Amino acid sequence: MQALTADQKQVGQDNYYEAVGVTRRDFIKGVAAAGAVSGAGLGAMYFGYGKVSDPVRVGVIGVGDEGNVLLGGCTPDYVTVKAIADIRPSSIHRAFYGDWSSDAALEARPGLIKQYGYSSYDEARRNVTVYDQKNGGIQALLDDPEIEAVIIALPLFLHAPIAIKAMEKGKHVLTEKLMAHNVAQCKVMARHAKETGLHLATGHQRHYSVLYDNAVHLIRMGLLGQLHHIRAQWHRGNLPGRDSWQMPLPGGEKATATGKMVNKIVDQLNSFKRALEKESKPSEIENLQKKVLQWTAWNEDRLVEAEKHGYEDLKLPNGSLRSAMEELVRWRLWERTGGGLMAELGSHQLDASSIFCSALRKDGSKAHPLTVHAVGGRHIFPMDRDAEDHVYCMFEFPGPEYDPKFDVGYYSEADNYPPKDKGVPAYDADPNKKVVVTYSSINGNGFGGYGEVVMGTKGTIVLDREKEIMLYKDSDTSSKVSVKKEGGAYALDTQASGNFAASVARASAEGPVSRGYTEEIEHWAWCIRHPAPENKPKCYPEVAMADAVIALTTNVAMAKGARGEPGFVKFEESWFDRDSDATPDGSDTKVEEDRLKNWKIV
Repeated sequence: MQALTADQKQVGQDNYYEAVGVTRRDFIKGVAAAGAVSGAGLGAMYFGYGKVSDPVRVGVIGVGDEGNVLLGGCTPDYVTVKAIADIRPSSIHRAFYGDWSSDAALEARPGLIKQYGYSSYDEARRNVTVYDQKNGGIQALLDDPEIEAVIIALPLFLHAPIAIKAMEKGKHVLTEKLMAHNVAQCKVMARHAKETGLHLATGHQRHYSVLYDNAVHLIRMGLLGQLHHIRAQWHRGNLPGRDSWQMPLPGGEKATATGKMVNKIVDQLNSFKRALEKESKPSEIENLQKKVLQWTAWNEDRLVEAEKHGYEDLKLPNGSLRSAMEELVRWRLWERTGGGLMAELGSHQLDASSIFCSALRKDGSKAHPLTVHAVGGRHIFPMDRDAEDHVYCMFEFPGPEYDPKFDVGYYSEADNYPPKDKGVPAYDADPNKKVVVTYSSINGNGFGGYGEVVMGTKGTIVLDREKEIMLYKDSDTSSKVSVKKEGGAYALDTQASGNFAASVARASAEGPVSRGYTEEIEHWAWCIRHPAPENKPKCYPEVAMADAVIALTTNVAMAKGARGEPGFVKFEESWFDRDSDATPDGSDTKVEEDRLKNWKIV
């Protein structure tokens, strides 16, 4: 199927639109109806990638929280999950049965039995091979000739080594974000993808969000005027003792105050068992039975020999010891295994901000920031982690009229800018035309949740929790607005401000808003089945590497601030260049290439 033209994507644009989904609402209605005829899904028709005649045979490596979300995004028409690999019994259990910890968790992680319509666990196991710590694990999955491509959802420090090993086996790769643990690893991965001709995609799913595509289209229509500020945040109410990154340990752990061994998993399991004995309502009985099975599997994780799979016992900053099991379960808390708030949360929203800043670029390239000023630290949690719990940063991005050749404030005289032979800049080559992006990610108070506010000289777009988009005229946020076409141009109109819908998908009555997981996997599969230079995932290596550079450079700026230095860094274009060995974080491409080449999967 050929990609839809711009005209096809703007069906109904000559009429009034509701503020939410303003540029796509009628289009979505049309393609949803057409989908019944063509057999293509809404995502395929919307983004123009069509169907595949032969689903790609994939293996999923790492089926924990995020891996099970990705399993829920696997569409049988595009990918057939032939194998999964994980060392934790609880992850494997959820991979088949889904996550019964809550209704929201089950919706996000439905499990393979439901997702692929298997009649039972036995039927699912006949179709899906499980590679665990007893039968070869990851290496056995990579050696499986049935597997054409892999999805990697492991802790961050394992992304690069497993992706390289997969590509050495001739398998396409979709790895979770962040692309890798350091910038040098990103460059090695990108180079291997180029050398092998394999598709390497990274899971920054906002590239496949209809909601975010709407925002981009509104910017391109000129409705915001000159884009000059983006405010983004991801605030969470996590506190000591109530931290989503500090899950209970299988086998238990000593309570700080009493020194008593506490096993929260067993305590919860026993409470479900007691409730089950008293329950008489059939639906609740089934729900509790599922919970009992899930928590039983979770408790079996205590038998995993984490130290045999690359996890380590270490001494924490407060002098206490951390077990290999704790590093496995709580890997986001430490620099050795994770990348902190910027890698886990900030990378998504800076990716979104760079998408917005890129919307008006004439060359279609991804906008790279010019500078970052960042502060952060561990303000709330005790010395039981490396990861900061507060991050505040400010970026300068180039606007569409920005020309670095005349930005004497950014370049020094040593850089020979402005060049003496270039003369006076043209009126549209203004060194002051920058977009300032502010970002905060905090714990301890979840006020405002997460989202982005995109501000221009004519209007404002608010994107809330990847579920809702609102459009306002100028700085007036008292009412949403609609859009009308006047003399060939689009303008904001307040006459119909009361008529707005909550989201793109809801506006078209086609179900819940997609966060882009399904579409990113489908498009990756479509690119695999339709090899051509122009067919590549939206978050291909150079795009993903740029997101990693932004996040990891911000960590560098914060580290400088922690040492009493100015937490300020100027970005260098060579850091974003796949073929350059320059990095912002001190990582060495030659060292990493050698290390990854000799990495032994355990």
